Amino acid sequence: METHNFSIEFFPPKTAEGAEKLRAVREKLALLNPKYFSVTFGAGGSTQQGTLDTVLEIKQAGYVAAPHLSCVGGSRESIRAILQQFKDNGIDRVVALRGDLPSGYGGAGEFRYANELVEFIRAETGDWFHIEVAAYPEVHPQARSPQDDLQNFARKVKAGANAAITQYFYNADAYFAFMDETRKLGIDVPVVAGIMPITNYTQLMRFSEMCGAEIPRWVRLKLASFGDDSASIKAFGLDVVSQMCERLLKGGAPGLHFYSMNQAAATTALWERIASR
Repeated sequence: METHNFSIEFFPPKTAEGAEKLRAVREKLALLNPKYFSVTFGAGGSTQQGTLDTVLEIKQAGYVAAPHLSCVGGSRESIRAILQQFKDNGIDRVVALRGDLPSGYGGAGEFRYANELVEFIRAETGDWFHIEVAAYPEVHPQARSPQDDLQNFARKVKAGANAAITQYFYNADAYFAFMDETRKLGIDVPVVAGIMPITNYTQLMRFSEMCGAEIPRWVRLKLASFGDDSASIKAFGLDVVSQMCERLLKGGAPGLHFYSMNQAAATTALWERIASR
């Protein structure tokens, strides 16, 4: 376990109550000793301040924090100012993304793609930041083709990304096939597998619909068969996801990035199951 890179993702809380709850969750998950906590960034920068506040609080509590930075709707000036804020506060890790266009949003701002953002961060700040980018083993839902998506990933790495985190998936073969393709292109940055614990069937279906993550038919049918029996959904989800994590790590994945949804129980259960093997 020690040789792998484990990290955990939060989203910025919207209320004081949410912030309080996240503090408790963070302290529970900190016991697992992750390499860092990342904090997401809303569409069009809608949670920019929330991201910074959450990241600073994580850092002040003594942990490594990595803010997500989305360039959609951002100008060079606004991104430059955010990077400066990060630097001023000693934050040297960032997850650079294009981000989702908010509904009804016309233009994409000065940056159209994540590789342009990565290039800009490098030009502005040199090697100050360890930059992570997104990877899509099952192909980005807006990509013109799998080949096009792969070339897009290659552009991000060429622009200066140090590593990548994948969109979540439930098919380890998709990850291994993606890694084979990237190696053929000469890409050798670590690609950490993004892991979404299964705790709620309807929520999972909704998320997966939006982001293009495929839920294998047998898993979908089994989850649907449990109806509202949330204990069975969680137990089955834990089995499926932990087995996949073990296969990924044995197969050479450099680590796992847990999408915690600001909850501690599911990530902790997965972590403990994997560590005990």
